[in-house]
Formats: sequence, structure tokens, C-alpha cells
Amino acid sequence: MVFETLLVVTLYFLAFFIVGTLIKNNSIVDMGWGIGFVLVAVYSMVRTGNYSVVSLLTTLMVTLWGGRLFYHIFKRNVGKPEDFRYANWRKEWGKWVVPRSLFQVYLLQGLMMMIIGFPIILIHEKSGSEFGVLTAIGIAVWLTGYYFEVVGDAELKKFKSNPENKGKLITTGLWALTRHPNYFGEAVMWWGIFIVAISVGVPWFAIISPITITFLLLFVSGVPLLEKSMEKRPGFEAYAKRTNKFFPWFPKKGV
Repeated sequence: MVFETLLVVTLYFLAFFIVGTLIKNNSIVDMGWGIGFVLVAVYSMVRTGNYSVVSLLTTLMVTLWGGRLFYHIFKRNVGKPEDFRYANWRKEWGKWVVPRSLFQVYLLQGLMMMIIGFPIILIHEKSGSEFGVLTAIGIAVWLTGYYFEVVGDAELKKFKSNPENKGKLITTGLWALTRHPNYFGEAVMWWGIFIVAISVGVPWFAIISPITITFLLLFVSGVPLLEKSMEKRPGFEAYAKRTNKFFPWFPKKGV
């Protein structure tokens, strides 16, 4: 089932690669990230024929997250020029932009999707899995993460919609507890899905999923990139001193 799903994911990202190459905009791959996980969840569920409560709830959680993420990125990117990250790589790679984009942008994301989505496939392979206390805990953890991501994004959108806040940092709401509530929420959601997987007998090595996404968000593509842009804004030093970078906690007083 894993290798079969890998083939589907590879073909999925090859389609994005072809379109991105034709329109010279590799940032469309970001739109495929969330929906790609929905594809993994639905495909593996249908192919295994597992429509147990746990299987259906897992697919529902992934669909809620992936569908919302796709809509969020689509609204942000549609009609816009290529994202600066991909535009810079296009300049750096020069004549090698097409093959390097294939392997370092599209197929690499496909590989990451398979690693992170691994527990989803294994949950569907557990035919007739029963809903238990640990399953409920996993769903509660996922809902906590979903809350942080959705509310964090909504607070940021409202903040940015006010012209008076241009160039300023949002430091209220969930952003007073952590400098990256949406990234924290995304990591927590995958820990929730891992707990659900463990509850139905999936082996512990599936922990590679939440560890991978947490590592990527904390040290590679999430927090580090956003922190660099935040550092340029006035008040960041004081904000960073009183507010945790990732894990939510009460703001430090007197800072």
C-alpha cells in the first residue's frame, strides 16, 4: 500500500511540475501540499476498503486541514508572481532550473509528504480498527493544533487588514503566547494523528511523521524563514524576549 501510494504521490507532483515549468512559477507547488495529503488519505482509505470510524475520522481531519490550507494558500498566491524563494532559486540554478526544480522542489515535497503522511496509510491498513480512549486523546490533541492554526491565521489576517498595522508585528491573541501559533498548531495536529495511529496498533516507528514535520517547521522552512523577516520590524527584540518562539506560554512580565 505504501509503495502504491508513493507512485500516486509521484504522479501528482509530476503534474504540478509540468504546469509549474510551463508557466515558470514553481510556487504553485505550495498549493498542492495540503490537497496532496487529502489525496493520500482518501486514496489509501478507498484502496484498503477500510471505512471504520477511526479511518473515516482520520480522513476527515486530514481533509479539514488540507482543504483549509489549500484555500488559504490559493487565495494568497493566485494571480501573484512567483514567490521570492522560488524566484531566487530560479536565478541561482540558471540553466539547471528545470531538473533541479523537479528533484529539489517537487519530488522532494512528494517524499516529505509520504514520510509525514505515513501514519495515515497505516491507519487505513488496520482493518476494523476500534475507537478507544487513546483515539479520543489523539483527536483532542489534533483539535488543539487545528485551533491554534486556524485562529492564529484568522488573527493575523484581521491584523493585516488594518492599514495602520502595516510593517508592525502582531503581538495579541495567540500571538502573545507564541510567536508562531500557526506553525505550532500544524506540528501538534500531526502528533495528534500519530497518537490516533498508535491507538489502533500502528508500530511506533510511525513517530517519524510528527518528528519530521516538527523539525522542518522549527529548523528548516517554517520558523527560521519567518523569524528573519520579523527581525526587521520594530519592536521585535522586546517581543522575542517576552514571548516564546514556538511552544505557547504566558508572556514574561516586565519585558
